[in-house]
Amino acid sequence: MAKITVDGKTIECKDKTNILQACLDAGIEKPYYCYHPGLSVVASCRICLCEVEGVPKLVPSCQTAVRDGMVVHFNSTKAIANQKQVMEYLLINHPLDCPVCDQAGECLLQDYSYEYGRSQSRFEEDKAKKPKKDVGDHVLLYSDRCIMCTRCVRFTREVSGGAELMVEGRGHREEIDIFPGKPLNNKLSGNVVDLCPVGALLDKDFLFQQRVWLLKRTPSISPADAGGENIYLEWNEGKVYRIKPRFNGEVNKWWISDDTRYSYKVLNDERRLRGAMKKELGALTACGMNDAVASAVAGLQDAVGKNGAGSLYAVFSPMMACEEAFLLGRMIRSLDPQATLVLGPIPRTEDEVFKHYITGAETYRIQGEKVPNRRGVERVMQMLGGPMMAWDSFCRGDCRAQSGWIVGGYHSNWLGAEMP
Repeated sequence: MAKITVDGKTIECKDKTNILQACLDAGIEKPYYCYHPGLSVVASCRICLCEVEGVPKLVPSCQTAVRDGMVVHFNSTKAIANQKQVMEYLLINHPLDCPVCDQAGECLLQDYSYEYGRSQSRFEEDKAKKPKKDVGDHVLLYSDRCIMCTRCVRFTREVSGGAELMVEGRGHREEIDIFPGKPLNNKLSGNVVDLCPVGALLDKDFLFQQRVWLLKRTPSISPADAGGENIYLEWNEGKVYRIKPRFNGEVNKWWISDDTRYSYKVLNDERRLRGAMKKELGALTACGMNDAVASAVAGLQDAVGKNGAGSLYAVFSPMMACEEAFLLGRMIRSLDPQATLVLGPIPRTEDEVFKHYITGAETYRIQGEKVPNRRGVERVMQMLGGPMMAWDSFCRGDCRAQSGWIVGGYHSNWLGAEMP
């Protein structure tokens, strides 16, 4: 591995990596806007310019490969002067929207203005005004906040492959826009909001909902399909407000599908069952969870006592965790050793494949199996052994058992009117 010195600190870095990525891998924060490890390098924002000993001018750290023994300076006089100039140019036409901007608190423009910018503006002329644009079902574009890093444009070309976004105009009239009649409505569209380093691209569903510094973050796995996308649930006061991608180079990299991104909405649905219910006198009434479980177990025990072994069933949901499935199976078999185990329906569609707009290489795949843990629950059922039955056979009435425990948990209606 090559060794380089950055501002007096020696770090080891991978061969063929660039200076900026080497610093980030070593935990050294350096300013950048246009660079993203999952996209092509354009070196257009210029705030990452650094001084390399032996090179007569500043070089873009995101585009300059490391070499063993390289000495790099980000805090030299020339590098600091460049950082201040870049920040001043970016803020000339940028509106003072921080108090009402959803990006406030996680905005690189805010952070770098504080760390690398000037304390006050020297610009006295009127700022250029640009319109707000509706570019897709989930995304709004505030053009006057855009710093033209082009991350979003490169993403729609190099990852989602639709090339819906483009750069229009030149100079201070330059804007991001969509091609006429071609909105940003692909299943990866929400990722451009994550990519935007400022508050130009915003999620319609999160708009003005919550301040980001109030949100707590919990790592999780996508419940939307079998792809296993790694995610963060961001919530406050018991309510999930948004889902963000969590990097996993072997699974979803930096991206998630919109199915995953907006899967939290079912949690806030008014129709969602929020507690145990018990039927009394023909009507459902609220009751405690312990009472509900005890009542259900007592009813199952009565059924076994009246009808004998093999009179119970358990319908497992592919939305369950393996641990939940095992505990349910062990419980139902403790009541009836011959209980029938059934795996619930598996909703499927075709896989959605995204390709690079030029090379045609596959860049992302959304799994067509719209449940997260079918294979895990199947393994648990095989481990438990005993009588089992397919869902279709169960629905046809092939199972003689009349009493059982059913687990749903799907994101949409899954029991039709024709179901038993």
